[in-house]
Amino acid sequence: MSDLKQDIKKLGQELERIKASIDFAGKKREMARLEKKATDPKLWDDTEEARRIMQDLGSLKEEIEGIERLESEIKTLAELVQEGGVLSDWQKDIELLKKKLKKIGLAAFLSGPYDRKNAIVSIHAGQGGTEAMDWVSMLYRMYLKFCEKRGWRTKTINLSSGEEAGIKSVTFKVEGPYAYGYLKGESGTHRLVRQSPFNADKLRQTSFALVEVLPELGEVDLPELKINDDDLEWQFFRASTQGGQNVQKVSTAVRVIHKPTKIVVTSQVERTQEQNRKIALELLRAKLWALALEKKEKEKKEIKGEYKPASWGNQIRSYVLHPYKMVKDLRTGVETADTTAVLDGNLDEFIEAEMKLAKK
Repeated sequence: MSDLKQDIKKLGQELERIKASIDFAGKKREMARLEKKATDPKLWDDTEEARRIMQDLGSLKEEIEGIERLESEIKTLAELVQEGGVLSDWQKDIELLKKKLKKIGLAAFLSGPYDRKNAIVSIHAGQGGTEAMDWVSMLYRMYLKFCEKRGWRTKTINLSSGEEAGIKSVTFKVEGPYAYGYLKGESGTHRLVRQSPFNADKLRQTSFALVEVLPELGEVDLPELKINDDDLEWQFFRASTQGGQNVQKVSTAVRVIHKPTKIVVTSQVERTQEQNRKIALELLRAKLWALALEKKEKEKKEIKGEYKPASWGNQIRSYVLHPYKMVKDLRTGVETADTTAVLDGNLDEFIEAEMKLAKK
């Protein structure tokens, strides 16, 4: 009985440690601030901003209620053990609470200012020609499967198909609680080694793809980052993606060039030019934020746990399908021979290990 009481006491202590590490009191204050904003009658004057605020409020409320619920369950179990009862039932309850605590504990590794935001993910083909473009399509499917398993919504913003097969580059948005926090560690170069299906001799070939992950940021998130209209060059063209006759006949697709930095972003997923303009500005804002942060990192050498540039030299993971099967993360050392599961979106072990490493 004393061992049970000690286990429950440890559960309570671990929960208090997690609450302190994630600034639980600060999260409650932030929720109160967002709830006040949500009651502002002018909120829906800007539907995109209103949607972001309501999503932030929803995810924050879910997180806070989950912690409070777990706190109540630990307290109730402590009282029941004190009163006496069936030992086996309590042991099952303790194991269940440990699992819940572990899940909530991951939030302690997601304390960045934008970790709770939606994510904008881009994948670009590198060396390897058609093989590399096929690798992009494989990674694209892998991330869509991962998001699906987590119940997150995805929307393709821009997709450029390869001449023979695969995808040259693709950008998509991930909508869900802590999408950016979970996915930001995927930024970097992903390497594939396999027998090429595009080679008659089936030779082993190495291909590379670059993954870039940015948070979806609105003007309210970065009031100091002003985008001047004079710095923008807009181009309009017909969308190449499927979207009905209206999309094909009218120049709804948008490309914007930020003249000072030469950053170019494209959006062609929506049916109207105005909607694509909004998405293009979101993408540009995220890229300008990343550029400013990268500059800051260079000045301060390295800010632990912050954005890491998704450069070609930053190889993070190797996927070997021939002559043996192995996926290995070069940062954490996590590896598995079940390559099929990984390419089907089972990335939790890799992502959680990187989250913990980044926090050390």
